[in-house]
Amino acid sequence: MTSPTTTPGATSKAGFDLPKPDPDRTRRAGRIFNALSKAYPDAHCELDYASPAELLIATILSAQATDVGVNKATPGLFTAFPTPGDYARATPGDIEPHIATIGLFRNKAKAVHESMKRIHEVHQDEVPSNMEALLELRGVARKTANVVLGNAFNINMGVVVDTHVTRLSHRLDLSQASTPVSIERDLMALFPRRKWTLLSHLLIFHGRRVCKARGGSCATDPICRRWGSCSNE
Repeated sequence: MTSPTTTPGATSKAGFDLPKPDPDRTRRAGRIFNALSKAYPDAHCELDYASPAELLIATILSAQATDVGVNKATPGLFTAFPTPGDYARATPGDIEPHIATIGLFRNKAKAVHESMKRIHEVHQDEVPSNMEALLELRGVARKTANVVLGNAFNINMGVVVDTHVTRLSHRLDLSQASTPVSIERDLMALFPRRKWTLLSHLLIFHGRRVCKARGGSCATDPICRRWGSCSNE
């Protein structure tokens, strides 16, 4: 099924012109959300952090890496650099040994250093709580910004779209769009704003535990069997 057409004027507070979904699709999406909520009542961000800065750093590090791998590396990193100012006074080379087990660690060390330096110099060591300022940081795109805003500040400005959310959105026919931004718009239109952050957690939990890219247990899962079109070849 194709995504609904965009309706001018149906604009979210995230600044998007959102599609206007069919009421039947909205009701169906609500039932899927309720089923996922029942299946995963403890769905949450699985990155370990104790402050907005730590969440921002962990999310930057998580690109093309697993949360498990990031969580193994960050305790030592966070101990060595307790504040954005500590990163700013260091160099990427000082950061690299702490994250050497994570893929693309040299580029990520540069991104962490430059983002924390800007937070230190421009935002007085406080991670900004708005989309525009977050997107000015190196290594931060909409997905990372949505993670930080939704989980550190409880601000729903969009839906985190990663590989799991993309796969589940297609299989559950919540969106057939091909780009993360288009998928995000479809999901934002289908679900109330207050549910956007939790929605991503629910989809990610289901994608990691059941509806996997390969070798999942969709054939016996009630959510996949009722609403999904899954193929685990």
